[in-house]
Amino acid sequence: MPKAKGKTRRQKFGYNVNRKRLNRNARRKAAPRIECSHIRHAWDHAKSVRQNLAEMGLAMDPNKAVPLRKRKVHAMEVDVQRTKELVRKPYVLNDLEAEASLPEKKGNTLSRDLIDYVRYMVENHGEDYKAMARDEKNYYQDTPKQIRNKINVYKRFYPAEWQSFTDSLQNSKMEVE
Repeated sequence: MPKAKGKTRRQKFGYNVNRKRLNRNARRKAAPRIECSHIRHAWDHAKSVRQNLAEMGLAMDPNKAVPLRKRKVHAMEVDVQRTKELVRKPYVLNDLEAEASLPEKKGNTLSRDLIDYVRYMVENHGEDYKAMARDEKNYYQDTPKQIRNKINVYKRFYPAEWQSFTDSLQNSKMEVE
């Protein structure tokens, strides 16, 4: 009678698998990825979260780091000062402070198509929004108010570029006359 395959069949042990490396990789993958590069490079996986943050000069619990003062202080109470934990990696805190002090980079810009559209409309029609609405390049069939709002957005995003653009238009009109 043939042997039954499936559940009764035993799986063989993989002798050629490095169990130490397998466990180490599994432990690394199970730990969450730290997004902040300064903290990630200074992190010691052998220590706890509280110990790592204390060595960097950071707080695990902000409520305990900056305690609120009690309103009523009894005469018998004596303020107990917690011993300051030694900051062994102050460079992490310095890097984070330096990064936080940098000015925020302006991330939002207008599309190149919108800039070209606004410049074309203003070059050909000036301030006549109704004529802009009837223009053949008005592909999206914007109303005069929508075109005016797009021009105002362009003015707000690029004030220096708008000023130079209007000055060049004035100069070209002067030369034509």
